[in-house]
Parts: sequence; structure tokens; C-alpha cells
Amino acid sequence: MKDGFLNLAKPAGITSRDAVNQVCRLLQQKKVGHSGTLDPAAVGVLPIAVGQGTRFLRFLPLGKAYRAIVRFGVVTDTDDLAGTVQQEIPCPELTPALLLDLLPQFQGEIQQRPPAYSAIKIAGKRAHALARQGQTVEMPVRSVVITELTLTHWQPGDFPEAHLEVGCGPGTYIRSLARDLGERLGCGATLAFLERTHSNGFDLNQSLPLTEITPDQLLPLDFPLGHWPAVHLGHHTGDRWHQGQKIPAAVLTALPPPGLCRVYDHRDRFLGMGNWLGDYLQPDTVIPRPQSPCSTANTLL
Repeated sequence: MKDGFLNLAKPAGITSRDAVNQVCRLLQQKKVGHSGTLDPAAVGVLPIAVGQGTRFLRFLPLGKAYRAIVRFGVVTDTDDLAGTVQQEIPCPELTPALLLDLLPQFQGEIQQRPPAYSAIKIAGKRAHALARQGQTVEMPVRSVVITELTLTHWQPGDFPEAHLEVGCGPGTYIRSLARDLGERLGCGATLAFLERTHSNGFDLNQSLPLTEITPDQLLPLDFPLGHWPAVHLGHHTGDRWHQGQKIPAAVLTALPPPGLCRVYDHRDRFLGMGNWLGDYLQPDTVIPRPQSPCSTANTLL
């Protein structure tokens, strides 16, 4: 089994789950997952975990970045152009100055209502499934963090478009941001284009299309974990680690700060994630020790 991560450039027209299924077929792997769902119409970075990599998805950094185009004067039921148009009113009088005055109010921690057409579960069912059945879906408002919101280009016209660069934390919907900007400006808006340029430690510049995915493109398990401090075990400590035993401070080459950390052996091989609790290192996620051909043969006998 191959283990690691892929920096996938998801194309438009497929779901994130479709992308995972294609990677499963390309690599002939059953255990494949992803971080940070992208809408079918969206393109860009989709981090893919393969094999043991799926166990480390929860340790990835949380930040994301997008390029978005917001079209004003148009309102849809999905808050993007994939949905049904509910309102279309020209607003040629809208200026970039009006938008620039508004953008600071959408930075920092804000309250956001996710789109009804989303994968969020309501009473155990996906919101988008309920919406497609014609049900009225009341989406709960929640706190999200937007760290960057910059206007990079303005296209005037009857339905002007704003090109935005957005940096945000987990759970942020750019479709909701587009909708809310339109509501605050009094003209309505929808998301016309979305490209994710950064996600969970992976950048668009290094991403690969599905046509170029091979086992050789797998990145090491610790590739996206560099934001965690590292600790190295001393000689002859690997057995205790792989058995899930506490590792005392005496056998560590240096003491990490309290909390989660990457763990390596004395040869700098990645062993997994541990939790330094002040007096000892508690294994959290342990990479199984590879079986040698001899041990496999003995198991079969």
C-alpha cells in the first residue's frame, strides 16, 4: 500500500468525492480521503490523503485562500451560477468605491449563514438534498474568520463583477460571502467563479491535474505537518513507540513545547504524531512498522 499526500488541482464539473474516486482508480488504492470540500463548479487545490495519510488529515493546517469573482445584480438559489436565477436587476451605478468601503466589515471573525445547497447536515440529512426536494432549509448562522479580503479588479457593466482574493479559516463559504456582499450593497450578488489557491498547507502552483497523478507523485506523510514542532527519539526507543507506550524525557534528544508534535527516530524517519505532556511523550497517531518479508512469511506459516 502506498501512503502519503497528493496536491490535486480539481477541475470544474466534478465533486470532491468524484476526485477521490478517480484517485482510487488511478492508484488502485481503497483508502483515500480529502480535506476541504470544493463545490463541483470550483477549481483549485484539493489535498488528497492516501493510505496512512488519511489518519493525518486532522493535523493539517487550517488556512485556505481563494480567487473569486462576484457578479452583482444577480441572485440564485445556490448563491453561484450553477443555480436557478431568482433575481436579475442591472446595477451599472455600482462602483468599486462602494465595495471597498464595505470590505473591512467582512474581515476578522464574522457571522455567516451557509448556503442551503451545501453538504452541512440538518437533522441528519445533507442540506442540499433537502433543498433539492423543495424543502425550506433554515441554515444556522455560525462564526467564521476571514483573514484577507482584497479587491484586485473591477469589471463595470450592467452586472459588474468584482475580482477578490480571500484568505479564511475553516468552514467559510465564499458563496455566502458573495451573497452577503450583494445584500449589503442592496443589489444582490452571486458567485461567478471560484479557484482555491491554497488549502491546508498545499499551494496551487505545485498542484497536479488528475491526468498526471501517479504513485511517484505522492508526497511524504509529514509534508504538510511542518507547522508542528518536531521531536527525535533516541536509539532503541522505536519498539516502545510502536507499542503505544509512554516515552520518558530521558530518551528524547530535545524536549518539545507542550502539546502535539511530529515524532522521528534517530535516523530522521517519521514515526507519527505524539503529545508531549510535560513529563513524557504520549503516542497519538503511530505509523505501523513495515513488515519485513521474513516476518510476513512467518505469519503465514
